[in-house]
Amino acid sequence: MTRDFFEFFDLPRNLSIDTKDLEKRFYALSRKWHPDLFARKSEAEREESLEATAVLNDGYRTLREPIARALYLLKREGFDVAEQGSKDVPADLLEEVFELNMAVEELQDGDESARAQLISARQRFEAMRAELDAELQQKFAAWDAGHDKAALTEVRAVLNRRKYITNLIAKANVPDRV
Repeated sequence: MTRDFFEFFDLPRNLSIDTKDLEKRFYALSRKWHPDLFARKSEAEREESLEATAVLNDGYRTLREPIARALYLLKREGFDVAEQGSKDVPADLLEEVFELNMAVEELQDGDESARAQLISARQRFEAMRAELDAELQQKFAAWDAGHDKAALTEVRAVLNRRKYITNLIAKANVPDRV
């Protein structure tokens, strides 16, 4: 049995997929491979059912989310998808990261005026992430059009930047009020 989620769901190896279609395929395959249907079958058939069910669940969880789907496809295509390191600050964000770190320290030291600065930073980073998500849709379409490795290289670059921005959002995430 194949472990490739796209093959398992009989889907093209695209980054943009119809999630409603994926859901229909998930339920159809769930009915086909449900372990209860194999209770009176041979040990090998029961094991095959359990393995298929595991692939089904993992595949559905992965393919239904655009970021998880992109990371999965990158890995399947041989790209390194290791965590974005905190030391690898994108050059255009250096000043923002410095200001964010200062505001976090000030808030930890009891300076409540830093709270507004952190809220503002979080909003800027959320806007940046939204722009990256729109850019990802364009990069996904480029991959889907020709399955060109250069398109995946661009997807990977945007995902790395998006991961960094998401980490900054988390760092700037303070309660709006005490």
